[in-house]
Amino acid sequence: QVQLVESGGGLVQAGGSLRLSCAASGRTFSSYAMAWFRQAPGKEREFVAAISRNGASTYYADSVKGRFTISRDNAKNTVYLQMNSLKPEDTAVYYCAARVRNYSDRFGAYDYWGQGTQVTVSS
Repeated sequence: QVQLVESGGGLVQAGGSLRLSCAASGRTFSSYAMAWFRQAPGKEREFVAAISRNGASTYYADSVKGRFTISRDNAKNTVYLQMNSLKPEDTAVYYCAARVRNYSDRFGAYDYWGQGTQVTVSS
């Protein structure tokens, strides 16, 4: 089992940047594919980005491709989401998620979730 704690959210102006972090407990972090999802008010949770267990492969939603970068440091049990050129439509609660198998863009494929961190982008 793994516990996930996100941090780094906040209020930023459009065009700005934020870096989210997700710290995982346990000694088997490298066994988990990791992902970021987000949920805006009144909307369903949507996929943002995912990364393979060794960090060699990444996958992005079209809406964030070229602006967001997912990375991980298995020695620190942490996954990151660097968000650049932020837009008001990026406003949401951002969640990190973990699954034992290969990464996926499906919400239901993930076994563990963090509590979320709020990102608000003002226009």
